Amino acid sequence: MAGFWTGAAALATAGRRGRRWPKLLMRSVALWTVKHVPHYSRRYLVVSRTLCSAGYDSNEKTFDKILIANRGEIACRVIKTCKKMGIKTVAIHSDVDASSVHVKMADEAVCVGPAPTSKSYLNMNAIMDAVRSTRAQAVHPGYGFLSENKEFAKRLAAEDVIFIGPDTHAIQAMGDKIESKLLAKKAKVNTIPGFDGVVKDADEAVRIAREIGYPVMIKASAGGGGKGMRIAWDDEETRDGFRFSSQEAASSFGDDRLLIEKFIDNPRHIEIQVLGDKHGNALWLNERECSIQRRNQKVVEEAPSIFLDSETRRAMGEQAVALAKAVSYSSAGTVEFLVDSKKNFYFLEMNTRLQVEHPVTECITGLDLVQEMIRVAKGYPLRHKQADIPINGWAVECRVYAEDPYKSFGLPSVGRLSQYEEPIHLPGVRVDSGIQPGSDISIYYDPMISKLITYGSDRTEALKRMEDALDSYVIRGVTHNIALLREVIINSRFIEGDINTKFLSDVYPDGFKGHPLTETERNQFLAVASSLFVASQLRAQHFQDHESSRVPIVKPQVASWELSVKLHDEIHTVVVSSSGPTFSVEVDGSKLNVTSTWNLASPLLSVNVDGTQRTIQCLSREAGGNMSIQFLGTVYKVRILTKLAAELNKFMLEKAAEDTSSILRSPMPGVVVAISVKPGDLVAEGQEICVIEAMKMQNSMTAGKTGKVKSVHCKAGDTVGEGDLLVELE
Repeated sequence: MAGFWTGAAALATAGRRGRRWPKLLMRSVALWTVKHVPHYSRRYLVVSRTLCSAGYDSNEKTFDKILIANRGEIACRVIKTCKKMGIKTVAIHSDVDASSVHVKMADEAVCVGPAPTSKSYLNMNAIMDAVRSTRAQAVHPGYGFLSENKEFAKRLAAEDVIFIGPDTHAIQAMGDKIESKLLAKKAKVNTIPGFDGVVKDADEAVRIAREIGYPVMIKASAGGGGKGMRIAWDDEETRDGFRFSSQEAASSFGDDRLLIEKFIDNPRHIEIQVLGDKHGNALWLNERECSIQRRNQKVVEEAPSIFLDSETRRAMGEQAVALAKAVSYSSAGTVEFLVDSKKNFYFLEMNTRLQVEHPVTECITGLDLVQEMIRVAKGYPLRHKQADIPINGWAVECRVYAEDPYKSFGLPSVGRLSQYEEPIHLPGVRVDSGIQPGSDISIYYDPMISKLITYGSDRTEALKRMEDALDSYVIRGVTHNIALLREVIINSRFIEGDINTKFLSDVYPDGFKGHPLTETERNQFLAVASSLFVASQLRAQHFQDHESSRVPIVKPQVASWELSVKLHDEIHTVVVSSSGPTFSVEVDGSKLNVTSTWNLASPLLSVNVDGTQRTIQCLSREAGGNMSIQFLGTVYKVRILTKLAAELNKFMLEKAAEDTSSILRSPMPGVVVAISVKPGDLVAEGQEICVIEAMKMQNSMTAGKTGKVKSVHCKAGDTVGEGDLLVELE
C-alpha cells in the first residue's frame, strides 16, 4: 500500500527490543507496509495519505446499514469509512444529483426531491421515508443541512434510528449560539462580550449595537459556515446586516433568529476538536488554525497552529472539554475560539457535527473521526486517553472552490468539469472530493470542488507539498480559486505565521490580482510560453508516415524563431532556437534554456528553466497566437506572433470596449431575490439596485453612478448567469 506513511520497520525494531507500544498504535499494524521508514516516537500515530492509520476491527459490531443525509465530498468521506468498517451505505440525492459520485459509491440510493435544498436535502419527511424504506439503522448527517437540527434527531430517535452525532440536548444547547454562550459562561469558559438574547428587529439591533459599542458581529443563532453573519461598523450597516443575516439564516437553517456581540478586530480563529462518548469521557484532539477566511468562511486551515504554545493549547483544550462535559457531549464536535495577539482566547461557538476541516486533525493524530463517531453512536467507550493524542507532523488544507478569486476573493462560478485530475500521485497529498470529470457545479449548492490536504514532517514540508499539489491540480470547465490559495501559502506573512481573520483584506486591500511576477519569473514565463509556441509549430509541421508519401516533402529549415510576445500590454522580443527537447531562448537580452518532453496533449507539463523545475498548464492555444498558461498558480494570457505576423497585426482594428458605466451586470450566477428599483427611479451611486442569492449567500448589487433607471431586465425569482444584464441607467 504505497499510499501510507509508515513506521513499520521502527515498530518491528522496537518490538524486538521488548518495548511496550500503546494499543492505539498497535491497531494500525495490519495496514502498514515497509516501503517508507520514517522515525516516530512511542506515542505517535502514523498517518495515511487517504484517511489515517486507525485500525478497523471487523469483529467490532456497529451497524449493518447507515444512511448519509448529505451530498458531495462529505457523503463520499463517510462512505469510505463505512466501507472499511464493513457497513452498507445509503445515499440520498436530489434529482440533479442522480449521477453524483456519492450516489455511485453507496450501496443504495434514494431520490428525496428536486434541486432546491428546501425540497431535498432539508426535506425531513422525504429523508425519513428513505430511512424507513431502506431500513437504515443509523443516519450520519455530515455537515451543514440537517447536521445540527434537533428536530431531525428527535424524529430519528422516535423511530429507533440512531443519529450519528450528539443527543438532542447537546444539539439544542450548543447549536443555539445564545444558549451556548450562557452555558459557556457557567462552565467558566472565556466568552466575548455581547447581548445574551434574541434580537427582535433592526431598531433593537441598532440599540444593542450602540450599547455594546461598534464594531459588532451580527450572526444567526442557529447558523454556521459563515452564513447569516455580518460585521457592522455603524447604524446603517447594522440595519442592512440585520436584514441580510436574517434572510440568509432563514434560507440556510430555517431559523432567522439573530444575536449581536462585540467584534474583536484582527483576531485569530483557532478551534479545538473534541471527542466524547456516552460514558462521560471526553478528549481534546489539538487545535486547527482557521484564520484565513473570506466572508467569514474558512479558506485555508492547518494543524497545529504556529501561534499556540503548549500552555495555551492545554488551556484551550481543557476549556473545550469542560464545555463538552457540561452538556454530556457524545460525538465529534468543535469548539471555536477567537484568539488575540496576547493569546487571550474567547469562546465563539460550538459546532455539534463533523467540521469541514477535520482531515488536518486526522493527519496529525492518526484518528479516523468518522469511525470514532460511529463507534460512539453505537455506545462504545473511547479507545484512547488524553496522553495518547499526539501532534505528529503538520497538515494544511486548502478549500478548492468553483469561484472567481478576482471578484471579492471568490464569487461563485458554475459549469461542467470538462477535465479533472487530482494531484494524488504526489507524496503527502490527500484529496476529499465528490466530483469527477463531467460533474456539474450548480447554483443550488455550495461551490466547493474539493478539500486539498497535504501532510509533512513539519510546516515547511507540508506547505511545499501544497504548493506542488496546487500546481498539479487540473480543473477545467469552471473558474476556480487555486491562484488565490497558492498566493496565500507562499506569502511571507503567512509563512511567518503573522495571520488573522483579516489577512486577505490586509494583504490585498485592492482585491486579489493574481501572482505579481518578478523580473526573473517574467522572463521564465516568456521563455516557457515562447518554447510552447515553437513546439506547437514544429509539431504542426510533422507529417505522419511521410516516408511512404508519393509527394516529396520539403521540411522548412528554421534556425531560430524571432517572436513578438505581448504580456500585460507590454510587447517583448523573444528569439528561440531548438536543439532536441531543449530550447535556447533570448528574452529582452537575457538567455535561458528551457527543457521538457513537450507532450502538448498532456494537461500538465513539467519544464526546467535553467535548473528551476516548474509545473505549468497550457489551458488554451489559438491559431491567432493567443495562449492561456497557468504558471505559479495564476493564469496569464499572452499573444505570441512571428515577426512578420506582428508587423501585419498593426493594421488590424482593435475592438472597442463596452461602456459599462450605465449598466449593471450580474457578477455571478444566481437567483434574483429582490429588485429595489423600477424604470424612472433616480438612484445614487452606491444605492442598492437588487439582491442576488448564490450558493445560499445573498449579495447586494449597487449602482456604479448616479442616474435614472432606464430599464430593468429581471424580476424577483429569475435565475441569472454571470454577465447577464440586470439594469440599465440613462
